Amino acid sequence: MTKEKRTYVERDVSWMYFNHRILQEAEKEQVPLLERLSFLGIYSNNLDEFFRVRVASINRFLDNPHLEKNTKGVLKESLKAINKLNKQYSVEYSNAVASVRNALKGHGINIITEKEVNDAQQKFLTDFFYNKLNGSVNPIWLSEIKEISRLEDNRIYLVVDRVDIKEKQKTKYAIVKIPDRLFGRFIKLPSEKGRDDIMYLDDVVRFCLPLIFLGMKESAYKAYSFKFTKDAEMDIDNDQDYSTLEKITAGVNSRKRGDAVRVIYDGDMPKEIQQLILDRLDIKELDTSLAGGRYQNHKDLMTFPDCGHTELKYPAWQHVMKPEFLSPVSILDQIREKDRFIHVPYHSFDGYIRVLREAAIKPEVKAIKTTLYRLAKDSKVVKALITAARNGKKVTAVVELLARFDEESNIKWSRRMQEEGVNVIYGVEGLKVHSKLLYIESKKGNIACIGTGNFHEGNAKVYTDYLMMTARPRIVNEVARVFDFIDRPYIHPRFVELMVSPYAMKTRVLRMLDNEIKHAKEGKEAWLKMKINHITDKDVVHKLYQASQAGVKIEIVIRGNCSLVPGIRGLSDNIRAVGIIDRYLEHSRILIFCNGGKNRYFLGSADWMPRNLLSRIEVMTSVYDEDLQRDLLRTVEYGLRDNTNGRIVDGKGTNALQPIDDAHPAFRSQEQLYNAYLKENTQHE
Repeated sequence: MTKEKRTYVERDVSWMYFNHRILQEAEKEQVPLLERLSFLGIYSNNLDEFFRVRVASINRFLDNPHLEKNTKGVLKESLKAINKLNKQYSVEYSNAVASVRNALKGHGINIITEKEVNDAQQKFLTDFFYNKLNGSVNPIWLSEIKEISRLEDNRIYLVVDRVDIKEKQKTKYAIVKIPDRLFGRFIKLPSEKGRDDIMYLDDVVRFCLPLIFLGMKESAYKAYSFKFTKDAEMDIDNDQDYSTLEKITAGVNSRKRGDAVRVIYDGDMPKEIQQLILDRLDIKELDTSLAGGRYQNHKDLMTFPDCGHTELKYPAWQHVMKPEFLSPVSILDQIREKDRFIHVPYHSFDGYIRVLREAAIKPEVKAIKTTLYRLAKDSKVVKALITAARNGKKVTAVVELLARFDEESNIKWSRRMQEEGVNVIYGVEGLKVHSKLLYIESKKGNIACIGTGNFHEGNAKVYTDYLMMTARPRIVNEVARVFDFIDRPYIHPRFVELMVSPYAMKTRVLRMLDNEIKHAKEGKEAWLKMKINHITDKDVVHKLYQASQAGVKIEIVIRGNCSLVPGIRGLSDNIRAVGIIDRYLEHSRILIFCNGGKNRYFLGSADWMPRNLLSRIEVMTSVYDEDLQRDLLRTVEYGLRDNTNGRIVDGKGTNALQPIDDAHPAFRSQEQLYNAYLKENTQHE
């Protein structure tokens, strides 16, 4: 093994370690049962997307005949490591699902199969078929399907083995798609008092097979589930003379024709049927085929019915509305007096909506510009922008059409905004616009908002993100310059208060790390505290190692990919990394440099990955408000202290929880933060 392999964890392998942390959270007995089911659903959904995007990309690279031999070897090793971990974790996953199901029985919640139903439930299922399912389950003979991958991926299918009872040697296979998007994945059956019987829709369809094939010869039926995942890459034809919107729309449609890269099937499926499925999916040698349990698409566990058992879920945390956003005093005027911020989902996202709404109706506001990466299904953000346009404001929305899996939603909203007079810009060709910015031009003084996460009401309920609102001219003017660059990408603006990719952000990060190294070598205090989603850029990893060797203390709260390996003697002794999995998804990006005792604070949209630093438009802003500085520091330090949900990131995938002992009593960072915000809000009332 080379030195690089010992000191650098490949991005996709480190992602598997991250996703395993979610599975480990689902295995914790102290986590409420229905929350454990939800974590199992999140784990499964993450894995589906990972194979659709990352594993598919690796396969595409490996198909390139011009790929360098060394690169091909690294990719093959990564793929083998991924598949090995996937098989290992899948066993753990199945055990976790079984454990939670058994525990639910103790609370009267039973997941039953079609063979366990009583007479009343049989009548209910028969009525359910005629009243709802009939016409929504349409078998296709497998003999008529040449390429299964032409079907919709990430859906549950049953392969039905239909045997003519009179002529048992006559077997015919059919495929039935489970209509879960119409009826949900779980059906609640009539049950005795004190008992809740739940059935997978898959088993409802199994029960109804004689009705589905009514009119055929009398037959016996067996059914085995499977699902497959396609390559999610879009085929975008840049040579055609189409608009960006038309190209992306065509690209979304091309995704539906992608190659299959992964298939999971019922382990009881006969070998003959397995081979038929694999052959017609054209699964390659290094692609993943995996025998699983009776049910696929476990992401649906996120929507498992609670049957009224609220005690099996986390206690509700009401989003805190900060007093300034409830005040009758203009929020725009309050921002001009002092920087304001919200930290969702602890604080209510409605605070940001208040800012937008006020800007949309105030006569003093002349123009609004914003970046939109992902949009909610019923977006209040877009509605406020449309209101502003109707009120005569000049509104510009920079919409990123290549926000993966949200392209169709973004296209829909883009068209709606254009119809209402909003100037919609589709970013800069070759650069994803991932920054989270709002610019309000006003006669009374301009305002900017810089965030760490999407302006998305749904995300704001589960993602931890900061949104800073400021009227500081030096910051606001530079935000305006970012929009100028997006509109005219041939200009090269200079930034001081903002770090902006793809130009100088990486250079400035490395320079600030060099500054800490210099101070450490001079015997001065030198450290970096940070919170981020991903670290994979090799230059940054190398610089962090240099800083550690020089004596700079580096403490990181990291959510996902982590290519550096903390704790290597003589190399990364001074680096500590913690990954937190809890009720909220950790998403904010915060940097705090010691800077010789004059601490520098930053927040923004960028992770330390090559794509964020070199091929996206990202923005990190300086933070000067002392209240916000204290809050950012507290968030990072609370994360570093977390020993109930904080796991040690060691580059090996061990994921051990931080110790709880006399010196380190139990500390749950998200709960402590919520309680702190609740207390602060009460003190202001």
